[in-house]
Amino acid sequence: MRVLLTGGAGYIGSHTALVLIERGHEVIVLDDFSNSSVEAVRRVEELTGSPIRVIDADLSAPDPATGSGVGPAALAGVEFEAAIHFAGLKAVGESVRQPTRYYRTNLVSTLNLLDAMRENGATKIVFSSSATVYGDPQHLPQDELHPVGVGLTNPYGWSKAMNEQIIRDAQAARPELEAVLLRYFNPVGAHPSGRIGEDPSGIPNNLMPFIAQVAVGKRERLSVFGDGYPTVDGTGVRDYIHVMDLAEGHVAALERTMPGTTAYNLGSGTGSSVLEVVRAFETASGREIPYEIVPARPGDVAEMVADPAKANAELGWRTTRTLAEACADTWAWQSANPGGYAGGSAA
Repeated sequence: MRVLLTGGAGYIGSHTALVLIERGHEVIVLDDFSNSSVEAVRRVEELTGSPIRVIDADLSAPDPATGSGVGPAALAGVEFEAAIHFAGLKAVGESVRQPTRYYRTNLVSTLNLLDAMRENGATKIVFSSSATVYGDPQHLPQDELHPVGVGLTNPYGWSKAMNEQIIRDAQAARPELEAVLLRYFNPVGAHPSGRIGEDPSGIPNNLMPFIAQVAVGKRERLSVFGDGYPTVDGTGVRDYIHVMDLAEGHVAALERTMPGTTAYNLGSGTGSSVLEVVRAFETASGREIPYEIVPARPGDVAEMVADPAKANAELGWRTTRTLAEACADTWAWQSANPGGYAGGSAA
């Protein structure tokens, strides 16, 4: 299958590209490289021995010829059968400070992709959604029947929920469209080769890359936001999923699409606290992780854990990698690439 990966040079996109190629699919990456590196694509080519076509374009930008859409311009003459849609902005805090930018980028990119798919005749789409669409948990673990769009606290989460509705409406208007919404929890880890991994620009928004940068000496200490939650040690609990398991989940979903729109949780079903992750990383790296407790962030919830039973049953997919493996693979990536892709590899 010829698959268009929007945002395919990013963290999850690059790992998914690798799994797709290993499964015999052809990959086309569309990315504007605003928060990613072409070096990630080059390393996927190196690991797989397969060339990847790269389109450098902003999926949310208007076509200069028509004033709307990217189909006639960036995707002119590009034939693809399916799309996995990763492109978009993803920092919760930044979305609160820049809401219009987040809505414009995340919603328009989806609208443009759906238009391009219609013009191209492509009928399969897998959307990179998020557990943030569930808002404040009303029950745990969270299954796909959990209310969506209730109590959301930031534009990032709202943009994901809105995109899910846009895709549902587009599918209803185009019945041959086969759409999958993947609501994943907390991606962590890296490819075990240490050649590709998470390379956030600026200050990391997620726990694992921040811990890794502390371990490698790039940052002084970790800030732990709150220790008064009703959890095992007072720190927040999240469901961490290895990025390779996540990538395999995307491919499983793509290979089992059917007419209609279906949502799946991708998670392990097991929660780990912030301090449990810190201890696991210390074991994997052999480095002490200095941390300090700071006030909890507004809007953070005590616990979020997936119920992945639907994906297990219908996609034949389940997580196989542990938190310890995710920490070891993250350390292999970070220690070999202390400056990320831009810094090259450590000697």
